[in-house]
Order: sequence, then structure tokens, then C-alpha cells
Amino acid sequence: MSDRSRSAPAWWTPSAHADRRPFLIGRNRIQAAFRAHFTNEGFVEVDTATLQVSPGNEAHLHAFQTEAIGHDGSSLPLYLHTSPEFACKKLLVAGETKIACFAHVYRNRERGPLHHPEFTMLEWYRVGEGYEQLMQDCAGLIALAAGTAGTQQFAYGGKTVDPFAQPERISVADAFARYADIDLLATIGADGSTDRNMLATQLRAAGIRVAGDDTWADLFSRVIVEKIEPNLGNGRVTILDRYPVAEAALARPCADDTRVAERFEVYACGVELANAFGELTDPTEQRRRFEAEMVEKLRVYDETYPIDEDFLEALASMPEASGIALGFDRLVMLATGALRIDQVIWAPVAETHLG
Repeated sequence: MSDRSRSAPAWWTPSAHADRRPFLIGRNRIQAAFRAHFTNEGFVEVDTATLQVSPGNEAHLHAFQTEAIGHDGSSLPLYLHTSPEFACKKLLVAGETKIACFAHVYRNRERGPLHHPEFTMLEWYRVGEGYEQLMQDCAGLIALAAGTAGTQQFAYGGKTVDPFAQPERISVADAFARYADIDLLATIGADGSTDRNMLATQLRAAGIRVAGDDTWADLFSRVIVEKIEPNLGNGRVTILDRYPVAEAALARPCADDTRVAERFEVYACGVELANAFGELTDPTEQRRRFEAEMVEKLRVYDETYPIDEDFLEALASMPEASGIALGFDRLVMLATGALRIDQVIWAPVAETHLG
């Protein structure tokens, strides 16, 4: 007996498609409304290549690898991008000033109710505008998605959100203090360096598990997952702002405090929807951060990805800008009432059962 015969019908069976179709039609309507919104706001929609020489250089993102084979039989390793970010920033260097992109992106080792190996990322960039404008953009799009879907409330995981309410904005440091009684900034130096032992001491005092081989980043992530994220996006959308520089590899430091960066994430019903930056434009610093991320990736996963040298070259000429990546499928889920991400994807990737 096959796995399929013991499980739910395949997505392409008429009965399964009939169940999913209302969500999919809702998706189309929301995407059309978003495209009209960006056009009205003066954005140019761009379409970037999926194949890239580097999928990105964040330690905990996992890519799909392939290769290009030339007429002479030579080969070049390529990756399916995890984000259109590098290509979009190159377009800013080329002269575009307001761009939006609906991109199919690919992330390995990810599958579940909120994760799919291929999904749609909506990214948009504004030259010469601060990242606070992206907060307003995001709030407007969340309201537009709800209005287009005809819903007054998002509900997921036992939480509800009024998508039309003004979002809550809280810094990461304030969230650590409020929900875990931890002084996060005391563990970060003016140069962005981190003190693992000081943070570990505070976690133990707060009753949070600490392992001997935990890094500062491991401890930071544990607090985020266990203590902070469950409290975000309940009643109204939450903007979690001003991440430590060590947790914002592509963002510039805040002008008033070099320990933290111009990075925010958006949550609704405890679901992470978006990740935004005031963009770092220093290629030397960007290389240093990429290399540090790859050192961590090698330590944890015994693999690394190449650095896109063209991107670093372009970054030297990139104008001041802000940019954001929004998980379009997740927002559609919340707006339409779907419970799983595959319900809002027209043709989901087949399930695999790996040993």
C-alpha cells in the first residue's frame, strides 16, 4: 500500500482541490490588490532570476543546489535563491528607486504548517527612505489583505488579531526585559560584540535552559522562541524592532545606538510575516558579516555557501535604501482562514519521506 493511499487525497484530486479552491481564489484577489497598490504608489514590479551563484549567506538558511553545464562540459555550481534580495539591490544600483517583486523562493530543510520548500516572497525597496516607512507599508498591506478577503479578524494558533488596528511596536531589548526579565543590551558591546557568559547567567536566573556548547546566538534564539514570540501579534500586529547587530547581517546600525540595527520583524497571531532592514551599504562590513555567518554555518551544519562577489561590488555604489521581505503565502493564510500553507499554494511541492 502506498503512502498516499493511507493519507489525505493528493492536492490534484477534484475533492481536495474543491476544498482548497476558495483559499486559492482569495490568494489571487489579494495578489491583484497588492499589485494595484504598488502601481498606484509608483513602484515598478521587477522579476529576478531564480538561479544565483550564492543563495545568501545566513547561517541557518538552507538552499537547493544545482549546476549549469556549458557546451564544453564544464560546470558551474548554482543555487535556487532563498530571497531575491541580492538581485533587487543590484537593481537599485542600476538606478531603480521603488521596486516590488513577487518571487518564488526556495528553502531546504523546511516543511510544516507554516513552511514550504518553495513559496512566494514579496519584497519591496525604497531608495532614500527610512525603514520606518516600511512599517507603515506593512500595516497598510495587512489591512488591504484583510479587506480584500472580507475578514475583520485574523485567527491562528489560538490567537486573534485585528488587522486594521495600529500595530504595537516594541524593541527586542524591551521584549527581553518584559517577557524574560533579561537585560539584553548589557550583553552587547558598543562594537556589536556579544558576551555569551553574561547572557547565559541571565538565562539561568530566568529559568531558561542553557547548554554548555550554546553560543550567544543560540541563547538569543531560545529566548525569542520560548519567551517572546508566543506573546507577539495577539490582539494586534506586533513590530519587533531594533535587533542586535549580531542578529542583523544585512542591516545598518542604528544612529543612536551601535549595539542594535535597523531591523524589524512583523508578527500576527504569533506568526512571523515580514523581515525588514535599513540596508547596510558598506561592502567591507558586509563581507565581514557574511564570513562570520559562514563560519557559524560550518560549525553547525558542516557546510558553507559562496559569497556573491558581484553583490559586494554593487553594494559599494548602492544608494541609501530600506527593504522588506514579506511571506506572501502566510499573510494569505491569515486573511483567508487557511490552517496550512499548502492550502494557499496552487500546486504544492510533493511530500517527501526521507530516512
